[in-house]
Amino acid sequence: MNQVIIKNARIINPSTKLDEITNLAISGSKIAGIGASISKEFEENEVTESIDASGKWVLPGLVDLSAYLREPGQENKTRIPFETYSAVSAGITRICCMPEALCPIDSGATVKLIRNKVKKAGFARVSVIGALTQGLKGEQLSHMGSLKYVDCVGLSQGHEPIKDLATLRKAMEYASTFDLPLFLHPFDHSLMVAGGMHEGPLSTRLGLNPIPVAAETAAMAQILTLVEQTQCPVHFCRLSSGDSIKLLKQAKDNGLPVTADVAAHQLFLTEMDVCDYNPLCHTVPPLRSERDRDALRQAASDGILDAICSDHQPHEIDAKLAPFEETSPGVSGFETLLPLVMRLVEEKVLSETQAVAYLTDQPAKLVNVASGSIEVGKSADLSIYDPNEFWQLDTDRMTSRGKNTPFSGWGFNGKTVKTFVKGKSVFELV
Repeated sequence: MNQVIIKNARIINPSTKLDEITNLAISGSKIAGIGASISKEFEENEVTESIDASGKWVLPGLVDLSAYLREPGQENKTRIPFETYSAVSAGITRICCMPEALCPIDSGATVKLIRNKVKKAGFARVSVIGALTQGLKGEQLSHMGSLKYVDCVGLSQGHEPIKDLATLRKAMEYASTFDLPLFLHPFDHSLMVAGGMHEGPLSTRLGLNPIPVAAETAAMAQILTLVEQTQCPVHFCRLSSGDSIKLLKQAKDNGLPVTADVAAHQLFLTEMDVCDYNPLCHTVPPLRSERDRDALRQAASDGILDAICSDHQPHEIDAKLAPFEETSPGVSGFETLLPLVMRLVEEKVLSETQAVAYLTDQPAKLVNVASGSIEVGKSADLSIYDPNEFWQLDTDRMTSRGKNTPFSGWGFNGKTVKTFVKGKSVFELV
């Protein structure tokens, strides 16, 4: 049996308010002890690997609420083994896989196929968010009972439109009977234009199709009205504007069962990053104004948001080699998730504990999984992080098959140097 002791590490575990320099023991797949709870016999006789983590941190395995693994259906972009390895290289031990048009995840068979591929790869864990409607076509509801039976953690319509509000209301009522939360992107598709950018003077100057903030807030207001009526828990995915934050806060203050997240890149980039028609900054929702970015940061600082995710969308190189409006939206985000959130700590937007909580136990609670915490007896899903390791993002050295990142050349302080999943070392920085 694998017996590991990690010595002299700063362990940060927001769920138990633990933040101290101490030792941690792993026995098999479980955490066997922390600090004084480690038996002397373990330290003296049973250790197969001893790691001196002086100056380093031990963090709970990160839980990423949004990733598009592209398989099955888009193997030309990437495959599950590459992306789950990319995840653990960044300290992410659990991924929430989102449905998309070419891989709608609307049947138990598809969920089992994904799980088999994940198990065979042997890197990060994957929780599956199933399709709200069959084929994500927005018309006929999916077989929610079957998706619940195969342990889907929620349901989503992805980026696809739903037929009408009556269909969405039925979906909410039906999902509530299975205790399945909905993960909804607040898009009013009648106000959305493919390949567009944030509506404002810059979109006019660049001649790009505008996507107004109202495309998000109008949809959000409609969904909130239905939440109030049905009391179905809804998680708003990837908010991008300050006006949306106001709606979210009001809904929470009124006691509605709603939560929300933001993609890490929305906390740093703005419409100005599109000014040279940079296709790597083509995202959905679009990068918005500096005011919106600052409002999102303030919402994270104030605890109005519930999680920060990567919104990982890997693409093959050709998907970004076209005029802006014709390129595929999305950022390859696994490898910049933790570095970007830790940069928020450097910029004094978040405390260290807040930053770790946004990536670990808070998203774990949203999908009701036993992850994101370091506790004796729990699965040893954790990472060793060196806060003093300075590095620059080089797309040629990214482990993801998707090299589509706007952060190439950015310098970061801090890097994951080792990751454990179920007590097994699945990544080590060389």
